Amino acid sequence: MAAAGNRAEIIRSLFAAYLANDRARVEAAFAEDFRFSTPYGENIDKPTYFAECWRDSGWIGRHEIERIMVDGVEAFVTYRCVARDGKSFRNTEFFVFDGDKVSRIDVYFGPSHQDGELVRQDR
Repeated sequence: MAAAGNRAEIIRSLFAAYLANDRARVEAAFAEDFRFSTPYGENIDKPTYFAECWRDSGWIGRHEIERIMVDGVEAFVTYRCVARDGKSFRNTEFFVFDGDKVSRIDVYFGPSHQDGELVRQDR
């Protein structure tokens, strides 16, 4: 079983793989029974995630990981995603691990964030 420090590195590696648009590396990091939830859909399985949620990440300029907190097989990561056009948003994701594989990610969307201030979003 991966140690807590290794789980933080697995998360960092996943963010790097997303930025590189490396689907194969992301797929390899997910357990076969992987589930994904957002406010738009709950408990999406691995094939559905890649069919409906995966897209070219060329629009992403960078991820700024603010914190990763690991507690046993669970972890939270809060990050700011900055698009190439300068727009940004901030999310928190809850990860559950099965050994060194990610078995679940729940995404909690956040508002844009600029110069340390929250930026009001249009609905």
